[in-house]
Amino acid sequence: MSQSYISVMDFLYRVSIWLSGLALLVMTAVIPVGIFARYVMNAGLSWPEPVAIICMVTFTFVGAAVSYRSCSHIAVSMMTDRLSEPLKKVCSVLTDLMMLAISLFILYYGYNLCLELWEQPVAEFPVLTAGVTYLPLPIGSFITLLFIIERIFFGPQNHRPVVMLGNS
Repeated sequence: MSQSYISVMDFLYRVSIWLSGLALLVMTAVIPVGIFARYVMNAGLSWPEPVAIICMVTFTFVGAAVSYRSCSHIAVSMMTDRLSEPLKKVCSVLTDLMMLAISLFILYYGYNLCLELWEQPVAEFPVLTAGVTYLPLPIGSFITLLFIIERIFFGPQNHRPVVMLGNS
């Protein structure tokens, strides 16, 4: 059971890395297009800003899940580094429980936000609705939730080669 869950999380981790990277790439490509069109061609485009915002939200929430699993999320550990091992373990459990609460909060309210705005069109980008543009919130928090469950039951995964991908 544990190995199959970890294997699924490895696959989800890889997909999340690619999705975050693709969102960052598209965001950095779209913003200069909008700037070029506005200031060089003197014709403002309506789609670069909403696309960049969707990419930024995707990169932020899915990327946060990736960084949580790889233990590379920003943390201030000055105090916990000076604690004894048993107290470090207590702090780690408290951190996981707080992350669980935050992820559940974002999942619940992000899902409700998507439902509330599902039919509302985005004026600058009529192909999508506002609810679709906010989908990265519940999706990213759900992925984070799965990684938190993995850490609680199977420990941190940052020492494994699949998670260390790109770390030197």
